[in-house]
Amino acid sequence: MKQISVILLNYNGQKHLETFLPSVVQCTPSYLADIVLADNASTDHSVAWVKENYPMIETMVFEKNYGFADGYNIAIGRVKTPYVVLLNTDVEVTKGWLLPMLEYFEANSKVVAVQPKILQYKRKTHFEYAGACGGYMDIFGYPFCRGRIFDYVEEDKGQYDKPCKVFWATGACLMVRRVDFIDYGGFDQNFFAHQEEIDLCWRIRARGREVAVVPKSAVYHLGGGTLSMQDARKTYLNFRNNHFLLYKNLSFGRWMVLAFMRFFLDYLAAFIFMVKGKGADAKAIVKARIDFLRMKSKIRPLRQKNMEHTICPSIPLVFHGSILFQYHFLRKRKFSQLRFANKD
Repeated sequence: MKQISVILLNYNGQKHLETFLPSVVQCTPSYLADIVLADNASTDHSVAWVKENYPMIETMVFEKNYGFADGYNIAIGRVKTPYVVLLNTDVEVTKGWLLPMLEYFEANSKVVAVQPKILQYKRKTHFEYAGACGGYMDIFGYPFCRGRIFDYVEEDKGQYDKPCKVFWATGACLMVRRVDFIDYGGFDQNFFAHQEEIDLCWRIRARGREVAVVPKSAVYHLGGGTLSMQDARKTYLNFRNNHFLLYKNLSFGRWMVLAFMRFFLDYLAAFIFMVKGKGADAKAIVKARIDFLRMKSKIRPLRQKNMEHTICPSIPLVFHGSILFQYHFLRKRKFSQLRFANKD
């Protein structure tokens, strides 16, 4: 049996597949891994194009669009390999990209999920927004990365080339132990898309396991393949899902305090969007808060299950400060400028 299934979740992504799939086929050793296309009921000719041009690739065609979260849950449930790589269709991989991550897994039994270094496809000297070189979070629930804080991305000069444990790993290119992914509940389908990988990684860490980045493996991500950075729908999903994330994984007392603080921070963000002439984004934040409150009862059982299985309520790699304050007031743009109270 092969060790890895590389799964590309697709929705109307023929143009991306034409551009990026050749690198995946060329750089993925056939003795080591199978390549699988999981299609979320595309209406373009994605599946037909793959079958015609790459008949060796297994295809799964779903009857509807399950989104990123449940689409991958279904696909991962159908494969049988010990490891699975979740790979966006707008990612160019490099020669030897799989082996460093596999070797890291085999040397670190506590690790459940790893990511490679994520660089920009159009500017290969710089980190990419979605994951960069491993993810972290501040005390108010705002995620950031080694190599990327908010909209500032650093040039890759080898400053983060050491493999290390991180709080979360990006879903743009995420390698996981398949059995653990399933046992820990996979992605929460309520998220649909955005931050579901952070939720999964939080559960992994809370159960005493680990998440890591292996920079020896590098890929190039186009980004914005589903929703661009300027799309208000992306703003909505990020804010709503961030509230899901915090409610599901924090103790009730800590969540109540944070929910109070986030009320002011969210409306401050909406005000800033309004000042910048981005009214659609401001409305998206308000709608995200309303929909979170409306859906809170639906995800309460998932929160209770998380609390029952949590053995590490205080997780290292949380930045015990405000990344907003560090970025906007202290003008700290680089991860290396931050001081952590505790690190793995």
